[in-house]
Amino acid sequence: MEQRVSLITLGVADLARSRRFYEEGLGWTPSPVSQDAITFYQLGGVALALFGREALAEDAHLAEAGPTSGFGGITLAHNLRSKAEVDAVMAQAERAGGRILKPAQDVFWGGYSGYFADPDGHPWEVAWNPFAALGEDGSFRLEA
Repeated sequence: MEQRVSLITLGVADLARSRRFYEEGLGWTPSPVSQDAITFYQLGGVALALFGREALAEDAHLAEAGPTSGFGGITLAHNLRSKAEVDAVMAQAERAGGRILKPAQDVFWGGYSGYFADPDGHPWEVAWNPFAALGEDGSFRLEA
């Protein structure tokens, strides 16, 4: 697994409120690849996403997203260049002691991803995204 983070996803209680904070309050510009249920912001070679907290917990196959669930409402993503690389990193994480939360599979948004938890339970999404390019250095770029 290359040493990098591609995407940080924040599970938010109210997407509209969070968008107002980042866009009107902080002056950030959403990426054109944003959709009704998820908003992306390009941050140099990494991206930030805002996604409903319960939907994020469900996507990662985690317990209910309540305050005592153990789910902190954030996931880290490691994007790769192919489905085969996703499978290889998922296997590597499991061999290293990670717990598979959601086996890698084709997903509703058109990519391929799975989730594992590190030994402290932090969820990582490992993904191939046909709509986002990786630079030679592994930098993550959202595309419209």
